[in-house]
Amino acid sequence: MRRSSLLLTALLTLAACGTTGGGDAPTISTVVETTTETSEVVVTTTLDPVTTTTTGASAGFPVTVEADNGPVTIPASPEAIVSLSATATEMLFAIGAGDQVVAVDDQSNFPEQAPTTDLSGFTPNVEAILSHEPDLVVIGYDPGDLVAALTAANVPVLNYSQALTIEDTYRQIEALGSATGHADDAIVVNEQIETDLSKTVDDAPELPDGTNYYHELDNTFYTATSSTFIGQIYAMFGLANIADPADEDGAAFGYPQLSGEFIVSADPDLIFLANTLYGESAETVADRPGWDALTAVQEGNVVELDSDIASRWGPRIVDFAEYVADALVALVNEAG
Repeated sequence: MRRSSLLLTALLTLAACGTTGGGDAPTISTVVETTTETSEVVVTTTLDPVTTTTTGASAGFPVTVEADNGPVTIPASPEAIVSLSATATEMLFAIGAGDQVVAVDDQSNFPEQAPTTDLSGFTPNVEAILSHEPDLVVIGYDPGDLVAALTAANVPVLNYSQALTIEDTYRQIEALGSATGHADDAIVVNEQIETDLSKTVDDAPELPDGTNYYHELDNTFYTATSSTFIGQIYAMFGLANIADPADEDGAAFGYPQLSGEFIVSADPDLIFLANTLYGESAETVADRPGWDALTAVQEGNVVELDSDIASRWGPRIVDFAEYVADALVALVNEAG
């Protein structure tokens, strides 16, 4: 079970003050551009964190929040947060807690102002973490003793592993809001995500029944089924997932490994590559044995995703949905 959890975390990584006294809602702006000749999708995101006021350094604290490591009590509003999770980093900045973050791990590359360091979320060094004098640490993976070591050092630690569903995204954002003194702001962020997702889906073209897809996590054909937060995004658009029959019993936790023969037999209408950061492209897919005959390849419907956006379950799941929506526009235009 633990080995499977580590594998899924690696795949998603490689593919992943006080109480508020009012303030402005966060702005998440997405620009989607499409190159007509190649159907290449370019998504540019800017995220303006919320502006808040506070009523005291410890107003509303202590507070106890639920995490994967159980209930955790934060005695006072944290002023020195260390994040060892790229997704948690994005959530913290989205809810307006960015000024409280003093260090993030080497995978936290968004937003641009995040204080990236050489800290590792996969092979964490407790002494290196404590050198930043944190009063809260947020992690996405515990190799076995990290939570215990930080707790022994009297540092509250919140462990939030990859979301299983979109609902887990909302839950984690709300928990981080409570833990950092931005509970109201977290609610606003979640409402904005939900609104933007609904609008993106509503604006997308209607698809022919049975339109299906394959989402690739790596070139050994690990993928995500409809039971995952990734698959739920596709399902919003009415897309059928070719991988669902491969994990009907849930033994792969929604992330089964397919075979090349299985994928060729399924002949997906769309292929989404979440591993472009590691060299995969429409060209490399077409070069695979037998794949040049696939419908998605023949019709130019191999979509090269931003590897980070496609693997992180924070506020930028809206950007992920924009990728899907744009691909559907191209698909319908091609068919028309």
